[in-house]
Amino acid sequence: MTRKRRRLYVLLACAIGLGSATALVLSAFSDNLVFFVSPSDLAAKAAPGRMVRLGGLVEQGSVQRTQAGASFRITDGAKSVAVTYAGILPDLFREGQGVVTLGTLNPDGTFKASEVLAKHDETYMPKEVADALKKSGQWKPGGGTK
Repeated sequence: MTRKRRRLYVLLACAIGLGSATALVLSAFSDNLVFFVSPSDLAAKAAPGRMVRLGGLVEQGSVQRTQAGASFRITDGAKSVAVTYAGILPDLFREGQGVVTLGTLNPDGTFKASEVLAKHDETYMPKEVADALKKSGQWKPGGGTK
């Protein structure tokens, strides 16, 4: 075997090893990605069982608290989604306020949340939620929503 051929084999082996390592890292990252969706985009972008972040406003008159948790509806002005949550809701959680929930879409169209995040003051709105509200025409710059 000549020197050139040996170098070629070593470079080829290194390229295969580097490509395999890159493929493994990218596949590990894709399993941990969690995408943000609005209620209007939920049916199109979220497959049942896949973890997503659902954001929007808590619909007025929709919160029902139980011993195990709560159920409520999240809206972006155009569509709304029923959400069930087993746990204690944040202190700042209330109707008409922006929230982001982490969970999965059930086959029946309800969203089962494993985590609920409420906005932390009157002026804060997550960028994704603000963009979805602007897109639906519900955004009011000084106070969040109409």
